[in-house]
Amino acid sequence: MAEATIIHAAPHAKAEPWGARPRRMFAPATVMVYGVLIVAALYYLLPLYVMVMTSLKGMPEIRLGNIFAPPVEITFEPWVKAWSQACTGLYCEGIRTGFWNSVKITIPSAIISIFIASVNGYALSNWKFRGSEVFFTILLFGAFIPYQVMLYPLVIITRELGIFGSLPGIVLIHTIFGMPILTLLFRNYFASLPPELFKAARVDGAGFWRIFLQIMLPMSLPIFVVGIILQVTGIWNDFLFGVIFAGTQNFPMTVQLNNVVNSVQGVKEYNVNMAATILTGAVPLLIYFFSGRYFVRGIAAGAVKG
Repeated sequence: MAEATIIHAAPHAKAEPWGARPRRMFAPATVMVYGVLIVAALYYLLPLYVMVMTSLKGMPEIRLGNIFAPPVEITFEPWVKAWSQACTGLYCEGIRTGFWNSVKITIPSAIISIFIASVNGYALSNWKFRGSEVFFTILLFGAFIPYQVMLYPLVIITRELGIFGSLPGIVLIHTIFGMPILTLLFRNYFASLPPELFKAARVDGAGFWRIFLQIMLPMSLPIFVVGIILQVTGIWNDFLFGVIFAGTQNFPMTVQLNNVVNSVQGVKEYNVNMAATILTGAVPLLIYFFSGRYFVRGIAAGAVKG
């Protein structure tokens, strides 16, 4: 019968700690990071706070001069006036007309540019053709040309096409300028997908559009969300193209806001101006608030890989 051997631990041996070393809550690096983040948050939230507080005050309270104080008596009259009664030049219809103009400009521009860019990115990543890299380089080159340099040629082109100062004209401009960066995003995203899926579909006899519609699109929701956010916020916030190419009947909300703020008729109503500013920026703000995590997910899923 074998005898059991008992091994006694050394009397002075200490158990070694294992696992990650606990981090100090108030480490210098942590304090520095959170300090910078808090300062940056205050830098951006303070103007928004002032706008909201001012838009809820009446003019007698605003004349007291304390812009940081909350309103003593909350009133929504400035919001109503900014939406439906504020004067933009000769017309006193508020910025609601500009809102619907922005909707009519943004929706078709975003849909057309995203669709074309997705097809371009899909073709450039999976269906290589002769000169595809040259075409892609030229397309990207257009994304880095300052808009101001191209304004006069674009005015001449749209005038010759008969669409200057019209809704189709401004939609065409936004579609053209949105395609380069969107094509880059879609190309890099499609290039990050497993190539075996594309090859298997080709072996099964699937063609260009069937692979795109039945395989690529269902897997591309994150990058489509990225494209929608970029285009909707970029087009909605645009002022330069809107004031030049849209025409007086199609001025977007940003142009209407400029006309409201710069209209000189009697007393300067700062509460109405602040309310109009918040209403103009509400759409991009809500889009980022509700879909910001999808934007980050789309970027992390391969939007900047390639």
